[in-house]
Formats: sequence, structure tokens, C-alpha cells
Amino acid sequence: MTQSQLLVADTLTATIDDLYQKFGAWRTARALLFVVWRQRQTRNQLYELSNHQLRDIGLPEREGSLGSPRFLPPHLRQFN
Repeated sequence: MTQSQLLVADTLTATIDDLYQKFGAWRTARALLFVVWRQRQTRNQLYELSNHQLRDIGLPEREGSLGSPRFLPPHLRQFN
């Protein structure tokens, strides 16, 4: 690891330790799991957009798709 990576790791560890000391283990763990869940939701919502919609909001287009949206009804979605 480079020096900058070590600094970030130390800072992250210290931050999580401070959160643990202030709020406790369960609240800290619940907050971290909530953040992970929200990021997954955002990623899944972007996955359903067509290339045209991605271009409209300033995101790069997907390569190899024919421009059709990748929307599937909830009961047919593949969970990765």
C-alpha cells in the first residue's frame, strides 16, 4: 500500500472507531448497512435506464446494447 492509502485507511478506521464510541456498535452497523443498501438501490435504478436516458442525465452510455431499456418487472429481475 502506498502512503496515501495508509492515511486513508487510518482515517477510516479512526472515523469508524469514533462513531462506535459515540453511537454504539448496533447503530454504527445499521447506518453502514443502510448506506450499502441505498447505493445498491441507486445502482439498480440506473441499470434500468436506456442509453438515451443515461445520456440525458450526463452519464456514459452502455456499450453493446441496442438502446433498449433494461427494465424487467420486479418478479423477473435477476439479483446479482
